[in-house]
Amino acid sequence: MIVDKEKAKLRDLLFAMKEEFLHYVWKYNLFTFNTLKTTSNEDLLIIKSGLHNHNSGPDFLNAHIKIDNQLWIGNVEIHTNSSDWYVHNHEVDENYDAVILHVVWEDDATIFMKNNKALPTLVLKNIVNKNALKNYRDLFSTHKRWIPCEHDIQLIDDFTFSNWKERLYFERLERKSNEINMLLKTENNDFEAVLFQLLAKNFGLKVNGDSFLRLAKAIGFSVVRKVGFDEVKLTALFFGQAGFLEEDIEDEYHQQLKIEYNYLKHKFNLQSISKNQFSFFRMRPNNFPTIRIAQLVSLFCLHQNLFSKLMETKTLKGFYELFVVEVNPFWKRHYTFEKESKSSPKKLTKSFVDLLLINTVFPLKFLYQKSRSEVDESEYLDLLVKIKPEKNNIILKFSTLKISVKNAFETQALLELKNNYCTPKRCLECAIGKKVLNKNQLFFRI
Repeated sequence: MIVDKEKAKLRDLLFAMKEEFLHYVWKYNLFTFNTLKTTSNEDLLIIKSGLHNHNSGPDFLNAHIKIDNQLWIGNVEIHTNSSDWYVHNHEVDENYDAVILHVVWEDDATIFMKNNKALPTLVLKNIVNKNALKNYRDLFSTHKRWIPCEHDIQLIDDFTFSNWKERLYFERLERKSNEINMLLKTENNDFEAVLFQLLAKNFGLKVNGDSFLRLAKAIGFSVVRKVGFDEVKLTALFFGQAGFLEEDIEDEYHQQLKIEYNYLKHKFNLQSISKNQFSFFRMRPNNFPTIRIAQLVSLFCLHQNLFSKLMETKTLKGFYELFVVEVNPFWKRHYTFEKESKSSPKKLTKSFVDLLLINTVFPLKFLYQKSRSEVDESEYLDLLVKIKPEKNNIILKFSTLKISVKNAFETQALLELKNNYCTPKRCLECAIGKKVLNKNQLFFRI
């Protein structure tokens, strides 16, 4: 019965076996004994495993291997099954002519080289460290877990976790800046125009973000540049392009904006979007799209060179000061054009500004500094550790795993960890996953 259970576990493991784990085993020589043999019973000694190749071509390049005391320098290809060589059509690809060793989990086919000799093959199935296999099976278990290492993550040492969080944050910052770079190309490298679009999207938050981005594109920053010095014109431009000036409302301010917008629409040949794209449903009044548009107007009316100011600012206090804006008196007494309400200042909250800094300003500034070879990573770390941690379901779930957070730097790192490592199960590329795989291991390194 015990033997049957072990066989069942092995079958489950084989079903889940991935080439990336075999890459990991080969890269770190996780074998249970020193003496290795090829399938042809030749002595095998690994001098250098080779350089892990993440591009097309063989998996490891420039490996140094002795086979029966003959030194070979070349490439190593790794597969779950030997027959995958033919499945992937390597036999007709010249990039694989310099392969000197085929490393597989299961040897189910003989692979021949151009000289019609069998390609030397190493089978891993019976020589991989058993603890490594167990840890791998535990990580990639079919049992549903929020993250694969949820039973082990709280045991990871502080040094490993801290260094990995820093790497995660800059991966996140790099990825966001790359996304912005794509937008920058469509805007002819106009950083100010891209800032306008990104801020607009973030002013809309999750619910109205896409609608605000469409609004920003419909407005066009070139027009903002031309009328930004005049609050009435800028307000008419924003609300008119958002479709909020189409109805006839008996309000003097609304009528003034409507007249101004009709002039701007004709002058700049503008095409508005529908106000029906903006959602008010189940939103707090301070997040109503009308209020966020009014705040956006005030921001760009106050700072006609906002991009330059943001790029020059280095302190958190300085950033907060740039986002201190006063909405038009009309909006202090209204949430929509139709109904008057109790007066309130409707300023941008510090938590809202934090979101703008994290999601727009820092990634854009990082990209701008990269373009000028002026990146100072410590600047971003110093700023992020002073910002309060974000609150969302992912961070809340990490807290249930006894992972505490003190600031936005840590929350950003954990978001990157969950979304781009845990969910796609990239454990073998993760510092935490590697620690879990190596726990309780006793193996000989070649």
